[in-house]
Amino acid sequence: MSTTDTTVASADDRGPVPISRWLWLVGAVILTAGVLFGYDQGVIAGALIGIEKEWDVSTRLTEVITSWVTLGALVGALVAGTLADRIGRRAAVTVAAVLFVAGALIEAAAPSPAVLVVGRLVVGFGVGVASVAAPLYAAEMAPTRVRGRFVSWYQFGITFGIFLAYLVDQLLSSGDRWRLMLGVSAVPALLLVLLILPSSDTPRWYLTKGRREDAVRAVERIRPDDPTAGMAEIEASIAEDVPQASWGQVFSRRWRTPLLLGVGLAVFQQVTGINAIIYYANKIFAAAGFESVADQTAATTWAIGAVNVVATLIAVAFVDRLGRRPLLLAGLVGMGLSLTAVGFAFRSLADIPEDPVTQTARVSNSGVIALVGLVVYIASFAFSLGPVVWTVINEIFPRDIRGRGVSVATAFNWGSAWLVSQFFLSLTDAIGQAATFWLFAALCLVAFVWIWRFVPETRGRSLEEIEAMWVERAGDPQHVVPGSAR
Repeated sequence: MSTTDTTVASADDRGPVPISRWLWLVGAVILTAGVLFGYDQGVIAGALIGIEKEWDVSTRLTEVITSWVTLGALVGALVAGTLADRIGRRAAVTVAAVLFVAGALIEAAAPSPAVLVVGRLVVGFGVGVASVAAPLYAAEMAPTRVRGRFVSWYQFGITFGIFLAYLVDQLLSSGDRWRLMLGVSAVPALLLVLLILPSSDTPRWYLTKGRREDAVRAVERIRPDDPTAGMAEIEASIAEDVPQASWGQVFSRRWRTPLLLGVGLAVFQQVTGINAIIYYANKIFAAAGFESVADQTAATTWAIGAVNVVATLIAVAFVDRLGRRPLLLAGLVGMGLSLTAVGFAFRSLADIPEDPVTQTARVSNSGVIALVGLVVYIASFAFSLGPVVWTVINEIFPRDIRGRGVSVATAFNWGSAWLVSQFFLSLTDAIGQAATFWLFAALCLVAFVWIWRFVPETRGRSLEEIEAMWVERAGDPQHVVPGSAR
């Protein structure tokens, strides 16, 4: 029986690309890893309600329980590259899955808030490892002509995982079953282990370790149509590799511009408020007048989770047609205007008397405006700053500093995510919900001006052409980019 089950159209005119059963298995691994990432990000929105009821935690401790998953992810992302190089991409994904299982079980059985925080850190470490190892595994396993599609499955898996987390929160909200909400992630984590076990590591990693026979077997699995051509392509790619630059070179004047752009994009993605809304969606809707837990979780599931999934598909469909800058700028306009409207809605809600029984504001026209505004915000983010930022970050760095440059940007991204989620509730307590959303809207305006002024369009440019652009701007005539015109 042939191992080739189906084909997909390629991006060029060389005909369809055969997709083997083993390659579909790779796709399932990537999708499941993304779902786990997203689930562990989104599930805390519903779980916080039960956690606060059981332990009566303070605002500061609530922020710690919520945000320390990003702190763990920061550490995990920093070590993931070295881990994936040393033990392999497949093994690194397996480590992430095991961490997901362990963290989920610790969270579900936590006898105290302190142990729950430990579980959140363990899950976060798994998130950080997965955020590096899973896309790397996809990029090295998939044939060149379908590589972008396979890597994009991971981003789609993240958004679907967030939606799935909100849906589970909604289904379990009536019984305050927060432990089950957190523990459910152990199930897809175990599924990821089962999917990755029969898979091989990437042919590229095998070759870098001198294991040519293993590399040949891996290529025969994923490229049964023409394994010889597959091996030749991988060996040619390895032959063109350049030595990894030192950290001094990463921060040198020559590459200062792409480094600042990468860090700036990574920071703006977070400080414009996305993780505050993902993590604290139920609390935001409660403040908007959605009285019952069921109403809050339903609003979170469909207004945030479902819209996030659908709008992400827009970016996947149009990022190579419309370009990076138009999507980024259009998204920031939508984000800024919607956050401004949400701020005014919360300002109006402050004047609405509380229900004498529930002690919360009744849902009014202002509450509906807040709901619609958050829908527009999520949709705008999901087709712009969500996926497009990472597309640009992975394009702007020259080959010899790309790995470390992306690592620096990723570290700043997780650090910014931690700051926002750690202090969001304290900020709303200090200046109010309305002013907090206006602050995020102002940061959207700053990001718009900065991107308009400094971020170049990379659509249609080869990586060599982008590198040559930085060399020219740095005024370094001695540095010639291989394959580029002077």
